Amino acid sequence: MTQTLLAFDYGVKNIGVAYGQTLSGTATEIPPIKARDGVPNWDDVAALLKEWQPDVLLVGLPLNMDGTESELCPRARKFGNRLHGRFGVKVEMVDERLSTFAAKEEAAERGHRGNYGQAPVDSIAARLILESWMNGQ
Repeated sequence: MTQTLLAFDYGVKNIGVAYGQTLSGTATEIPPIKARDGVPNWDDVAALLKEWQPDVLLVGLPLNMDGTESELCPRARKFGNRLHGRFGVKVEMVDERLSTFAAKEEAAERGHRGNYGQAPVDSIAARLILESWMNGQ
């Protein structure tokens, strides 16, 4: 069964977003959503869901390298719970260890300099989260 997916790289200023589908196994970055202290404009999220019609939402879980929860984990879980509660779409939390590091490397390779708090890093990280989820299926 083909599934359409949206992945989110949760952050307090920006929430990276990527779209993918299991038939082709591809994932594409979408411009990130701005957040205010981790809270997105829910109308922006609703517009994304309306446009892409995902079957599953993936939210990156920022675990520490040793597998313990980082201080951002509870906020990422809360974001996932709110996505499910508001929109009724299945949400899965995905281990995102190293995704930000890999995203920064990829952004640098693409010629982006400095200010890593901005896109494309957040959405590259979301795409990497989505790809790792698909590879694990």
